[in-house]
Amino acid sequence: MTQARRPDQPDWPVGLRVAVILPCYNESVAIGQTVADFRAALPSASVHVFDNNSSDDSVAVATSAGASVWPVRQQGKGHVVRRMFADIDADIYVMADGDATYEAAAAPAMIGMMIADNLDMVVGARRSEMEAAYRRGHRLGNQMLTGLLRQLFGRSFTDILSGYRVFSRRFVKSFPVLSAGFEIETEISVHALELRMPVGEVVTAYAARPEGSQSKLSTYRDGWRILNMMLKLYRLERPLWFFGAIGAVCVLLGLILGIPVVETYLRTGLVPRFPTFIATVGLGILGALNVMCGLILDTVTRGRQEMKRLAYLAHPAPRRG
Repeated sequence: MTQARRPDQPDWPVGLRVAVILPCYNESVAIGQTVADFRAALPSASVHVFDNNSSDDSVAVATSAGASVWPVRQQGKGHVVRRMFADIDADIYVMADGDATYEAAAAPAMIGMMIADNLDMVVGARRSEMEAAYRRGHRLGNQMLTGLLRQLFGRSFTDILSGYRVFSRRFVKSFPVLSAGFEIETEISVHALELRMPVGEVVTAYAARPEGSQSKLSTYRDGWRILNMMLKLYRLERPLWFFGAIGAVCVLLGLILGIPVVETYLRTGLVPRFPTFIATVGLGILGALNVMCGLILDTVTRGRQEMKRLAYLAHPAPRRG
């Protein structure tokens, strides 16, 4: 079946399977509207709600709205995304949160951009005119983390924490989800950057949650987890730079401590501050070991990236119409 054509999208390939995947945790107020909006925007797509132990009526509301509901017992958005990517079979995946804040009407244009430009991921960068939709702490934290990601990896997106994304099948089926919580978006972004995938962004509207719906994101707790994930991924993906920096600091400290000792020895032939001399030698050895670890792990990382690249290439890209 061919998707209905809109003025802002090219022809879609015949038989293209599109799946809308929605994480859900206690969203009975918003999940019904979310499902209805995506069914209206993508009439021929299948809509799947992955419920993460909701204690309210989310399951019943999503079912009555026409979605297929899948239970996920392990708590956390990362666990939900892992199950979504593993259990749903499609050519293109549209992922959004189940809180009715993302612009479902933008999905056809995002899919059209993916097909026309042969992309593997399109990010819905959030734009909101309402302060209630995007809390100041979340906005500032997003800007800081986005800037840090650019500094660490050389490239970034304008909104790395957006939960609104369109993926190709080869992205989904080759992505080893390791995160447990809200840091999953950071892991997705780094995965795309490290494999140098063709990606794009579309600015989309971001609305306030419906009355009675509450955000599950904690500004400080989840912000720390995202920062920790970013540094962890930097250590894993840039080990030479990570351990090389630690080694350079150790060598620098050793030089600062050792220069006076060496000067005294050259002048008098004695080493009066023997503990300082030991600390200097120890820091030099520690610095050399860090650099060696970085070199070895850099080789391991390259092999791991090659394996991920081969897994990625094992799946075809969405075809143009």
